[in-house]
Amino acid sequence: MINRRQAMQSMGASLGLLALRGYEAQAAAAAHFTHGVASGDPLADRVILWSRVLPGDGQPTSLTATWQVAQDAAFAQVVSAGEVVTSLAQDYTLKVDATGLAPDSRYFYRFTVAGIDSPIGRTRTLPTGSVDQFRIGLASCSNYPQGYFNAYRDMAEADLDLVLHLGDYIYEYAAGGYDNPEVVQRLGRRVVPANEILSLEDYRMRYGLYRTDSDLQAVHARHPFICVWDDHEISNDAWSNGAENHGPDEGDFKQRMRVARQVYHEWMPIRTAAGGDQDPIYRQFQIGNLADLIMLDTRIHGRDRGLDYQQDMLPKMQAFDIRDAANPRPIDAASARDLNADEVERLPLPFDLSGETPKPVIDYAMLKQLDPAALPNGLHLLPDGAAFKKMRLNDPARSILGIDQEQWLTEALQASQRRGSTWQILGQQVLMGKINIPALDPAELDLESLPASTASLTRMMLLLRAEGLPSNLDAWDGYPACRDRVMQALQTYAANPVVVAGDTHNAWANNLQDAALRPVGVEIGAPGITSPGIETYPVPAEIMQKAYKRASPEIADLDLKHRGWAEVTLTPTEITNQWHFVDTVLDKNYTVTHSAKHVCKAGAKQFT
Repeated sequence: MINRRQAMQSMGASLGLLALRGYEAQAAAAAHFTHGVASGDPLADRVILWSRVLPGDGQPTSLTATWQVAQDAAFAQVVSAGEVVTSLAQDYTLKVDATGLAPDSRYFYRFTVAGIDSPIGRTRTLPTGSVDQFRIGLASCSNYPQGYFNAYRDMAEADLDLVLHLGDYIYEYAAGGYDNPEVVQRLGRRVVPANEILSLEDYRMRYGLYRTDSDLQAVHARHPFICVWDDHEISNDAWSNGAENHGPDEGDFKQRMRVARQVYHEWMPIRTAAGGDQDPIYRQFQIGNLADLIMLDTRIHGRDRGLDYQQDMLPKMQAFDIRDAANPRPIDAASARDLNADEVERLPLPFDLSGETPKPVIDYAMLKQLDPAALPNGLHLLPDGAAFKKMRLNDPARSILGIDQEQWLTEALQASQRRGSTWQILGQQVLMGKINIPALDPAELDLESLPASTASLTRMMLLLRAEGLPSNLDAWDGYPACRDRVMQALQTYAANPVVVAGDTHNAWANNLQDAALRPVGVEIGAPGITSPGIETYPVPAEIMQKAYKRASPEIADLDLKHRGWAEVTLTPTEITNQWHFVDTVLDKNYTVTHSAKHVCKAGAKQFT
């Protein structure tokens, strides 16, 4: 008998141990299925099937796999079958579009190589015609070194028709970049490779690590997935031409993005465009006459660079009348407009935030000597919210989708209107609802007990709150003109819009409104699988929740401190959302609690 060590040494002799992608061979075999099975992008007559297999002898040869789809787990009633070839070029992943299936049907599937069977998976096709009920699970933000994927396990055990994964399926950070030290040390959930992922091999290794997780394998084997990426499948705060977490020393961003898309195509059960690199990723599905599922790419396809308060906010300026060079005097904006350009000097205006209210420092001689990038302790430049909104935030040319995708979305909504679908579901990454900076009451905050940097940031956010600015510029709030255009299209063509989102790690239920405050539809934000949320901020989650609701009338409900997933149930008369929360991600033994149900009746366009 050849033991596990000998088997791994044999496989590693030619392919290299990295090709195992975290899998550990148990004994010699003709082939090794290394990362379970998955299915995805179901249609009424077909579904994508996925697995991964390595040659047992470790030689880098191509492999031919047979695949089968059957009505029963014993595969006595096979309804579709075929062959698929894989090799090193595809990282030994297997993908096939299994056709010839019946609508609204559940199936079993498997792959076989050299007499070795893969695990058996279950999948189902989408329905046609009238549909009484359809259940969708929403998932996002699964960070391996933040804890166990207990929420995936709970989803695997639920009775669902489909899982929508809304992004951040993996995270790109290096070890120590975004992890929980307890999870790394006690649970041993360390990222591989240890560096930030940049190359083709890096991305393949990181997906391979995640897909060794038994809970992730279980939910893939149990339900078909429809997926979109968010930023961490590429790099933090990515957009069409760059990312916050990509520096000049990390190579060409476009090449990194191409590599990330290729590996996403290899490792995810998603139907691939002709180019083979998942670009574009936006697409649509029909759930009978009940709903149109319209998947969007709000992350990289046509997204303009996201604004950043620190980088893009204009500071408040103080105008001085300098006609008398020996005695410059401060003047207001109206007086400054009456003077010639060479008679006015504008200087950044620092404020003293050490007291109860900000005090401006208007001494001309002092301002001329100050370095805005190195202000003395206690002095801060305050943002000019009005100028920021007028000159940057509300720029009508900015888009989170790109003009071509905006037009595609409008056409998809028009097609849904012609079909007479009850619901229009926009599956995408980031919150569309208007979420303002939370209205924190200084009396509720013990600022003196916070670290100095946190206390300073909190004071600054309290001041920004007074300017009526959004909490998260990385969401639709950072692209309000584009959102207004989409809202208009929803008002014109959509019978019952439902937006679903991930990204924030927290749970949201929002009542969307247009610029005239008319109801547009509802939004459901899924909590994170493991990634920590706003509860990590040193203000109690209960206080933050109340502050968000005070500041943001569109919020119907939210939860800022639990990990889990969202269950969305569609019927011809209503849509229902319920969050399912796991009590821990630090132990395999967990309990699940359930939120109240959020119900939107057809035609209401709001949660009641």
